[in-house]
Amino acid sequence: MSKAVDILVIDDEQVVREGVCRVCEAGGLSIEAVGDATSALEKLRKGVYRLVLCDVMLPEFDGFHVLEKMKQSGIRTPVIMITGCSTLQNAVTALKEGAIDFIPKPFTVDELESGIQRGLRYQKLIDSNPCPAGFYRLGRLSWVKIENDGIGLVGVTDLFMKTVLAVKELTFFDTNRELIQAAACATLSAQDALVHDILCPLSGTIVTRNEQLLSHPELLEQDPYSSGWLYQIVPTNLAYELNHLIPCTQEY
Repeated sequence: MSKAVDILVIDDEQVVREGVCRVCEAGGLSIEAVGDATSALEKLRKGVYRLVLCDVMLPEFDGFHVLEKMKQSGIRTPVIMITGCSTLQNAVTALKEGAIDFIPKPFTVDELESGIQRGLRYQKLIDSNPCPAGFYRLGRLSWVKIENDGIGLVGVTDLFMKTVLAVKELTFFDTNRELIQAAACATLSAQDALVHDILCPLSGTIVTRNEQLLSHPELLEQDPYSSGWLYQIVPTNLAYELNHLIPCTQEY
């Protein structure tokens, strides 16, 4: 069997491929890079990779095609999608179709490093507990529960928290802030100095923050589906956006 390569990057922009390669190699990671889906799928059939970084927009076949073919072929390598900031809907779709995360373009070195480290840790955490029934999740990243009064309770998944080393600090958004589905709604600073954005599962307006997390951020790890919730929000596009989330009765 071929020796595993840490990362396969799939992007038709040479400057992106070169930039990702520089960051990965500086971190001691092995990497291969291709510019199209056909070449990528050939490599995935023949080689072994720990993580795939795949652009949504590719020549001939797009990143969704890569996800579909990997699923059909039983290739379980985690995939992080790379997408333009103007295509958050594509990112939401990719998460529903099996991507574990996405990195928006243009990205910083810190955003790339935090995404890659989460992705590499994810493969060891396949058996993490799924979120409870009645919740909806944005991929494997965050969740929302719609309460009886129509308010959305928002938090992060157990799996996401296990890909982040011990939380050092949580940075909240203020109440009355408008949130957008799949855009950052809070930031975690971890003990390894990496900073991780928490992506909001649903658009809406913040009405309440879980203030106890400021002094006890460890609740995010200890009890992510109960006392570790982040916000209560008033959803702005509930029926449409809920269709793009995954019911928590489904496995990771």
